[in-house]
Amino acid sequence: MLFLGLVSSSALANTNSDIKLEKIMSDPSWIAETPLSAKWLPDSRHVVFEQAVKDHAINKVVRLDTLSPASQKDVGLDALHTVQLSQVTYGGDNKAAYVFKGDIFVVDQNTNKVTQLTHTSATERGPQFLNNGDLGYWQGNNYFTVNLTTRVIRERFALKMAEQPSGPDGPKDLIAKEQHQLIEYVAKEHKAAQQRFEFNQQLTKQNKVANKQTFYFDKEHTVRSAEVSPSLNYAVVVTAPKVDWRGKDDLMPNYIGDDGRIKFEKVRRRVADAKPNQQSFHLLNLATGEKKQLAVSDLPDFNKDVLADVKAENAKAAGNEYESKPSPRTINLIVDWSWSQSPIQWHNNGEQVAMMFEARDNKDRWIATVDFDNGKLVTQHQLHDDAWINYTFNDFGWLPQEETLYYLSEETGYSHLYTKNLSQKPIQRTKGEFEVSNLTLTQDGNSMYFKGNINHPGEYHIYRLDLNTKNAKPVNLTGALVGENNYSLSPDEKSLLITHSTLLRPSDLYKLDVGTNKITRLTDTVSEEFKSMPWQAPQIIEVPSSHVDKPIYARLYLPKDYQSGEPRRAVIFNHGAGYLQNSHKGWSGYFREFMFHNMLAQQGYVVLDMDYRASKGYGRDWRTAIYRQMGTPETQDLVDGVEWLVKNANVDRGRIGTYGGSYGGFMTFMALFTEPDLFQAGAALRPVTDWAHYNDGYTSNILNRPEDDMIAYRRSSPLYFAEGLQKPLLINAPMIDDNVFFVDVVRLVQRLIELEKENFETAIYPVEPHGFRQPSSWLDEYRRIYKLFEDNL
Repeated sequence: MLFLGLVSSSALANTNSDIKLEKIMSDPSWIAETPLSAKWLPDSRHVVFEQAVKDHAINKVVRLDTLSPASQKDVGLDALHTVQLSQVTYGGDNKAAYVFKGDIFVVDQNTNKVTQLTHTSATERGPQFLNNGDLGYWQGNNYFTVNLTTRVIRERFALKMAEQPSGPDGPKDLIAKEQHQLIEYVAKEHKAAQQRFEFNQQLTKQNKVANKQTFYFDKEHTVRSAEVSPSLNYAVVVTAPKVDWRGKDDLMPNYIGDDGRIKFEKVRRRVADAKPNQQSFHLLNLATGEKKQLAVSDLPDFNKDVLADVKAENAKAAGNEYESKPSPRTINLIVDWSWSQSPIQWHNNGEQVAMMFEARDNKDRWIATVDFDNGKLVTQHQLHDDAWINYTFNDFGWLPQEETLYYLSEETGYSHLYTKNLSQKPIQRTKGEFEVSNLTLTQDGNSMYFKGNINHPGEYHIYRLDLNTKNAKPVNLTGALVGENNYSLSPDEKSLLITHSTLLRPSDLYKLDVGTNKITRLTDTVSEEFKSMPWQAPQIIEVPSSHVDKPIYARLYLPKDYQSGEPRRAVIFNHGAGYLQNSHKGWSGYFREFMFHNMLAQQGYVVLDMDYRASKGYGRDWRTAIYRQMGTPETQDLVDGVEWLVKNANVDRGRIGTYGGSYGGFMTFMALFTEPDLFQAGAALRPVTDWAHYNDGYTSNILNRPEDDMIAYRRSSPLYFAEGLQKPLLINAPMIDDNVFFVDVVRLVQRLIELEKENFETAIYPVEPHGFRQPSSWLDEYRRIYKLFEDNL
């Protein structure tokens, strides 16, 4: 095994390109001062965002007046508590509450006056305005309310993981009974203890001042979620057994510690080691102190053996038989990777609650309300997927006017908006081959804002939908801003804060007036140096698929006069994450790759960047094509990409390479190992080699779990196909990667050594995590990739 030699600086300098690796892999602050984490302040006039500062670990905070964008100012440390708002909630009387550094603050939306309600060393969280005008919040497992006029704070109830107190036990055996009969002092003290216990019990029930309600739960459990109704009549509390997020052996060596010694970093479990952990669901009556346990057995198919066919296939392969039997499934609150809302949603009347559940096998999602009288879950919607329920597109909540739910569902094959009155059938509000996401309901419940790609899979706009009109069509509000758009509705609902980018420009901020649709640019942060560079915008093309009736969307970079002269060299880039979209019309998260692809095009390469099957933005079937066969559909799509390049872009079939990181590195392996004649060279960066070593939340969706479906893991892991390597392979691996562990590369390298392969090389990065941080590492990595292509294409 050899370390790949670097391209010399002089060799790079002698190329005929205006774009140099040293520049594009340097600290990205030269590109733009892009606004980060932009949000409205409660006054609906000012916006706050962060900007990276070169050579500084802390971002600066900027406050911008949308009526006078040029007047933006950096916020000093003494004023951060007025702009760095988290867990913001809005209530009546034009007030907003938020958390800053574990304390609760309230701001008057009219005057911007900020009032600090708590100032403690404890951590307060979850502020909410209650229907009686008070503000509620959590401190640990204790729930408090504060009267905003009198500032009187009251503990309403507490959650304790302990056995419920009981009166003193009576004598249990003969010796004890004799003791009580013979020794008057013992009997007297026992009676007094019983009286004190009964007195305190009655005091708590009858005296409102002394009434500090306490609910007791299994001492071996921990609270996973708790939501209080706005009426303060009920709460839903979810607990689960205490389970560590990692095992004692889940350690990663860090060889470059600050003390000169090897450190062992704690890392998460592998999917192969994941264990079920069933949550418990409780309805608390805060008025009566009654606690009812809600049972997931009320949900349809709670005990269905949805993996019966998979288990039978695996058993047969092992020479065994599998007998399917109904058995309770592990069903917990859903975890959505894209939203910050709770999976427990109270109606604003405080008398109805909805909860979203998902089975651990990833095949079913339920939205259920609660029958308070009988303590039962009532299913309002069930979504089943033979592959897996998406870990995004799960927004849901209540319309305020009536007991009607809204939610997203992929049941038609695309994420769409539905509403459902509790006593009626659902109504589909959006229809078509496009994705709806990022829901925002107006306070009156009459309109819904959302993000969607209606015009083109890679063109995202912000839409408003009238919920009061049957079959209403979504109204495009950002049609003038072609590219990628994200949004935030102002608290007064008169404006949208738009984060907009294009193929050639990173994100900047715009304000859209909801009444007039007038758009005002708020920031222009791209540097003149970046604007002056000779970038080309990639074309968004459709590559015909040989396997499905939909095209494969891709970004295409072409050199000048590519049709003339001898057939060209080409590179196909494989994006990471699997479920990610890169062939869109906005600024790519892979901005370094965008610049690298421009450099390659200027040197005569053709570059193709494909949204292979599994990518986001194209519907459920595109997403789930990789179920139980990761690497197979994607490689088929790469074959189609190569065919397209040869037929349409004057590319030499024998001079095509590929590369990618993370999931893209995995794809590089699968392409080189299973289609050895497809590419002449490949670079796999921070790559997955064995999916059994990846995390549970991501992998179990797509491949089930190893104990149930080892066939899928062997079918999908490059480690099992390493003997197929024939062409030059570069493996670049960060050593303190807590996402794709360094051991992935170590095991594959040993496998290649044992297979006596001579055509691979490995570069390691001792101080880098999954996403590189050092410009020197980026430069080293891409010098090696560039040399690989120069030497072999």
